[in-house]
Amino acid sequence: MNQTVHAAALAAPGGLSLWGLFLQADIVVKFVILLLLAASVWVWAIVFEKTTSLRRANRAADAFEDRFWSGGSLEDLYEQEGEKPAHPIAAVFGAAMAEWRRSLRVAGADISHSAVRERAERAMAVATTREMDRMERWMVFLASVGATAPFVGLFGTVWGIMHSFSAIAAMHNTNLAVVAPGIAEALFATAIGLFAAIPAVLAYNKISTDLARFAARLEGFGAEFGAILSRQSEERG
Repeated sequence: MNQTVHAAALAAPGGLSLWGLFLQADIVVKFVILLLLAASVWVWAIVFEKTTSLRRANRAADAFEDRFWSGGSLEDLYEQEGEKPAHPIAAVFGAAMAEWRRSLRVAGADISHSAVRERAERAMAVATTREMDRMERWMVFLASVGATAPFVGLFGTVWGIMHSFSAIAAMHNTNLAVVAPGIAEALFATAIGLFAAIPAVLAYNKISTDLARFAARLEGFGAEFGAILSRQSEERG
């Protein structure tokens, strides 16, 4: 009788297909699978957004640096891009220029050239940190999914196996044909956990490297621009 019932379950739509395993799984295992699938979709959305924004930021930085080093007026460049920056390197430039102009306009103040440069460098450091914080948003989520998704999937697997063993005990039948579907349902959760975790780990490592490289680019630009502002303040003095 039990084997007949089980055979009917296997013959049901889906059977041992992925969709069939999901339909036959315990409610807790279903919840774990849906949670991991949602996390996987969000991971790919973050990867697409970060990859696109980094590519766009590097292109904008290339174009900005071409204009910056072309020998044109810094005041004109500030009015064009620094006052309302549309990308990170313009924000760093705008912060330094605003602080530099503000320092030079202080009436009656005896501000040394080193103080002007320090203020501009501090403004650039703050702007760099702010821009990188914005660009690094959701990176913690990638790291969290990469670290926890396998364990969440393993929880679903353990729960599913416990549920399967309970069903086997109730059926008093340890035939492989009876055991296999329940075990397959449980292991499906682990597979989904790895499906979510592996891309998250790989993407986190790649994007973190790209972000660190871009942060170094902003810091390098800030150091060069700080030296330029220092020379200009000395010439005005």
